[in-house]
Amino acid sequence: MPLNLFDVRESLERELIVNMNFHSSTLQYLKRITRFFPVIEPILAANGIPDDFKYLSLIESDFMNKISPAGATGFWQFMKGTAGDYGLVVNNEVDERYDVEKSTIAACQYLNEAYNIFGDWTMTAASYNMGRAGLSAQVKRQKCDDYYDLLLNEETQRYIFRIAAVKLILNDPQKYGFHVPENERYRPVPYTEVEVKTAVADWADFAFKHQTNYKMLKYLNPWLRDNKLTNAARKTYIVKIPAEGFRGDLPQ
Repeated sequence: MPLNLFDVRESLERELIVNMNFHSSTLQYLKRITRFFPVIEPILAANGIPDDFKYLSLIESDFMNKISPAGATGFWQFMKGTAGDYGLVVNNEVDERYDVEKSTIAACQYLNEAYNIFGDWTMTAASYNMGRAGLSAQVKRQKCDDYYDLLLNEETQRYIFRIAAVKLILNDPQKYGFHVPENERYRPVPYTEVEVKTAVADWADFAFKHQTNYKMLKYLNPWLRDNKLTNAARKTYIVKIPAEGFRGDLPQ
């Protein structure tokens, strides 16, 4: 990041000030990353995506399975059509945009395709916000392919600086006035996996059969969108259930 340029330096400072003073969100970031970074990091690495893209996912969704006003869904905020393009199942019973692992793999595919177009990871990240076609149009219009020299819409103009500011704060929270003790950060929930290749008449019954409850089953598998699974195609799904003996009592 060329901080010698006044506008770049001031743009980063703006996002640092916003996040330093938006305490509720930043504190929740500090609590959630210990649960979800360990899931996302190895998938990024396995697909050749720089580790910093985990912060892109965080600012997209706050690590919550949000639905935007436009319909973008999940940690990586996929639209329904784009999700299908990258192999994610989206229907009334299953929506794999809510599956952290599968949606991260799909995001990696998108990002690698974008990198092949732009040849630059900063521009790749910007295209995730603006769209590859929209960013390509601005590159052509402005005869420039450097993010820091492009004039873009305000959201995309701030996007990279938001990612950078969140990274700086989360990597050295005390420097920026935040302190969340390790025992107050959210731990990964221990689970085992069960293969499901047939229909499931009732997920509550399925949960009881596996010594858990419907609430915990849905927490671990938010991609299950109904109380049943028709599975006419006999697709194999991997369903997470709490590890044996786990009843929600994560150690402090």
